[in-house]
Amino acid sequence: MEPARARYERFRRAIGGERLPLALVDLDALEANVDAIAEKVRPHGKRLRIATKSVRSPALLRRILERLGPALASGLMTYDAAETAFLADQGFDDLLLAYPTAQPQDAELLARAAARGVKLAIAVDDVRQLGVLSRAARAHGTTLSIVLDVDVSFRPLGERGVHLGVRRSPLRSVAQAKALYRAIAGTEALRVRGVMAYEAQIAGVSDDALHKRALKALSRIDVAARRAEVVDALVGERAELSIVNAGGTGSLGSSSEEPVVTEVTVGSGFLCSHLFDRYEGLPLTPAAYFALLVTRAPAPGIVTCAGGGLVASGPAGRDRLPIAALPEGLSLLSLEGAGEVQTPLAVGREASIAIGDPIFFRHAKAGELAEHVPHYWLLRGDRVEGRAETYRGLGGCFLG
Repeated sequence: MEPARARYERFRRAIGGERLPLALVDLDALEANVDAIAEKVRPHGKRLRIATKSVRSPALLRRILERLGPALASGLMTYDAAETAFLADQGFDDLLLAYPTAQPQDAELLARAAARGVKLAIAVDDVRQLGVLSRAARAHGTTLSIVLDVDVSFRPLGERGVHLGVRRSPLRSVAQAKALYRAIAGTEALRVRGVMAYEAQIAGVSDDALHKRALKALSRIDVAARRAEVVDALVGERAELSIVNAGGTGSLGSSSEEPVVTEVTVGSGFLCSHLFDRYEGLPLTPAAYFALLVTRAPAPGIVTCAGGGLVASGPAGRDRLPIAALPEGLSLLSLEGAGEVQTPLAVGREASIAIGDPIFFRHAKAGELAEHVPHYWLLRGDRVEGRAETYRGLGGCFLG
């Protein structure tokens, strides 16, 4: 692996005199991550669906899809109806909207795209979500494909016991999945195309503690059994399932091994945000950074950067803060953290930093960095190869 100091100097040469802050993607690292992820899935005959939430740049999405190739890439998993329509307008196809909607405006966007031939599907987990989709589909003379979003959180002590996973779908049993399938089968202009089930308690939990690894191992057995039961039951109902979607970067290996799974979703692993530094069996390289300028030296052993308050979503904690990655030997101050207008850093003995120097940070969650910048600078070695516009840079804002 490239020494940290060499990487720092390479990045510094590449961005030259560009105005900071800026965000960059190391293309060599990105391509190495795509290849590593592909090799994890290919032996099991599964396909990969890219989670757009973790990329949020059409140009980067195209690069990843091209690197994977049509035999391995199944399409995109989107997070918002407006984003889905935006990507359809950008020329993308095979879009799976993984979060249900209940807004007529959203249903209108989706039905309009489907009516002009865009291949898309929408996650549903409640009969109350059907009406708005059916009305929009009928108005546009089309049929909308539906994917049942099934909950596979781990509850080792039953429904009233410990809940390990995310609070997404209310579909927890075979009976509930069958009931919703039958309701959709009886709804005009909708058809069930697949099943998705996200094992967040495996994909989103690191391997840095024995108890975490043990719980993940137990949950893998439970998830595989429950997913297979739901798929078998729906096939018994004569459902034609072209999609059985599973996983995330952190459960890539185990999800790929399940016989009923047809595709695995991956997002954060491509850019390798720092939350994924503590996962076993993932030979990934950090690929996305943001650069801040050192503008102050308020005390011996401390420098201060302009800006930097890019805190990740999720439960508040230090793991949601960015980390000063390059050069090595820098750390956030516990009483200030990463601030909106300035970020002070403690400078270790091994670091040599002065006013006017850039510091390269890593975000905790991959896609959220793109919400703060209009584009990524694309680095190849020690030169800029081009730019990749983010959703923000293209005028798209889909989370507020």
